[in-house]
Amino acid sequence: MAVDPRDRHDSGCSLCRVRIEGRVEHLNILGAIIAGGQARRFGADKAAALLGGRCLLDHVADAMRPQVETLIVVGRDWPGLDTVADRPAGALGPLAGLNAALHHARIHGLEGVLSAGCDTLPVPVDLAAQLVGAQPAYLEGHFLIGWWPTSLADLIDEHLGEDNNRSLRGWIARCSARAKPAPTALYNLNTPADLARYERMNAS
Repeated sequence: MAVDPRDRHDSGCSLCRVRIEGRVEHLNILGAIIAGGQARRFGADKAAALLGGRCLLDHVADAMRPQVETLIVVGRDWPGLDTVADRPAGALGPLAGLNAALHHARIHGLEGVLSAGCDTLPVPVDLAAQLVGAQPAYLEGHFLIGWWPTSLADLIDEHLGEDNNRSLRGWIARCSARAKPAPTALYNLNTPADLARYERMNAS
């Protein structure tokens, strides 16, 4: 499968984009939905909460699946998707999920991880095009929606082995990730009230 030089990302991630029958598709990327949180503010299983008759996690999966080579869920089981346990253990926050995803990507020869949570919608359908490059990047104001090259796997292991290690802000500073503007308004659905407002807004 030949790579069209016009479709190479200008940051040097040369394997991530190829043109297939007129479409730009993203290959050699792991998509990871980080879903190991306990959802205390939501008061129920947030990933399984329904929006338009479908689970929130499935909405995220639908948006990410066309943009990646392989899609996994980290931190919990989910029907129809491969799952990976948090690393080094559960209950350590989203960075443990991202760490697990980076190591999974490295083991499987993938260039990096395109990550998202299960509670922020809508996930941009061009998220990979917005973020993928030689350097880590995330959508401004949404630290878990990001691109993380596999070369960061050892660094995040080291970071999680230190004190005060669970902050996404701290990790972003540690790996010098760049903030990119979100292409559209994104909504954090942290409570049932947030979900109800989002559903009303999309129904109008």
